[in-house]
Amino acid sequence: MIDFPSVQVVPLEVGHWPQVRDIYATGIATGHATFETEPPSWAAFDVSKLPAHRLVALDSSGTVLGWAAASAVSDRCVYAGVVEHSVYVHKDHRRKGLGLTLMKGLVASATQQQYHVMVGGIDITNTGSIALHEQLGFVHAGTIRQAAFKFGRWLDLGFYQLLLETPAHPVDG
Repeated sequence: MIDFPSVQVVPLEVGHWPQVRDIYATGIATGHATFETEPPSWAAFDVSKLPAHRLVALDSSGTVLGWAAASAVSDRCVYAGVVEHSVYVHKDHRRKGLGLTLMKGLVASATQQQYHVMVGGIDITNTGSIALHEQLGFVHAGTIRQAAFKFGRWLDLGFYQLLLETPAHPVDG
């Protein structure tokens, strides 16, 4: 599936940030990877993403090929078991299994931390991301029509969710 001989998935660290930011910026520029208009600073990213749920895929030279991270959906206690995730792969390495590998790692870390549900908001024209999520068992949970205006057009946001095999009550992660 992955056509790289020595891809390693490791925790995302501050030293990876410049390459992560570049991959994020390219995703923003495509128009359908995210509804953001520019990448955040490291400080904003660091505050918004759960430390135990940040991964990068590195090649044998240490180059970041992709990243995935999860955030709490809310600070309200009733949502303690739910995380929202992001996954981005460098444009030159898409459709080679890296997104699947990163997402499997993220699902495993969320399950280990006893989260109950993973959700992702995906532009409904992003068929590659939708296919990736469906391959992992995510199901379409609903769509918000014309949720965002970007690059001169209204975009629809599809929500996909995966119920994780976890106990009934979450533990802080």
